[in-house]
Amino acid sequence: MALRHTYQLSSQTLRDLKEAGIRPAVLTALETKTGVDVYRGEEFHAALAALSPSPTEEESELIRKYCRLSILRLERIIPNRGLREWIDAAVFALCIALLVRTFLFAPFKIPSSSMVPTIQVGDHIFATMFSYGIPVPFTDIKLLPQPIERGDIVIFPYPKDPSVDYIKRVIGLGGETVEVQGKTILVNGQALAEPYAFYEPARESVYGVKCEGLAFCGPVQVPPGHLFVMGDNRLDSADSRVWGFVDERTVKGKGRIVYWSHDPREDLLTLAGYRLERLGKLLH
Repeated sequence: MALRHTYQLSSQTLRDLKEAGIRPAVLTALETKTGVDVYRGEEFHAALAALSPSPTEEESELIRKYCRLSILRLERIIPNRGLREWIDAAVFALCIALLVRTFLFAPFKIPSSSMVPTIQVGDHIFATMFSYGIPVPFTDIKLLPQPIERGDIVIFPYPKDPSVDYIKRVIGLGGETVEVQGKTILVNGQALAEPYAFYEPARESVYGVKCEGLAFCGPVQVPPGHLFVMGDNRLDSADSRVWGFVDERTVKGKGRIVYWSHDPREDLLTLAGYRLERLGKLLH
């Protein structure tokens, strides 16, 4: 790996090496190598090996450390080597984080109660971004696409405002007919088993579970390439019953696991707000 680095000898580098304790004779030998703008890794190691007198192993390590160019080539604008190394490390870490978030795992905070009790308000979850294919950044294209299945918990941009991410459960797939009859969901005329569905007793006693007045209670046919999605908290969820279908191409990922949870009604300094029992809860 070290051979992939590039190196540069300059008057500033020589001054830094002098302060680091490199022997004067070695510094004099290094001065003869300053005419080359940039050394490739192999060239630089060959140049060090040809020095007379030869630097000790410790001196060679210091020379490589001080002469190694930063990834972003910041030497001309940031003289301080320590600051350059810190910025290089920070940029590298940021790039890795962006790659992980785009292609592997992305964190999401749940601010609403539409998926209670499966997902609580204040849960922080990880979603797998590769579950339905490898996303191509800045597009809805996915390489090696995988089918979305009924029952999946999916993250997608709200069709009415794509700047907002929603999380719901897939109920109907493209081409299927969905109908909501009270607490019963019919898919192609067959009642769907839904152990995850929740009807809050207090809200049910006041409002009931009727679906009249909502635009997509059905029977409605889901267009090809689209999904009918609903929240598990059926009496407190704005979903496909209200605003229609989700384009499969816009689905970002699949909700997988709760990695942190804090009750937003509690102060951050109050231990009672931390729901440690939810950590590591798998979403299904």
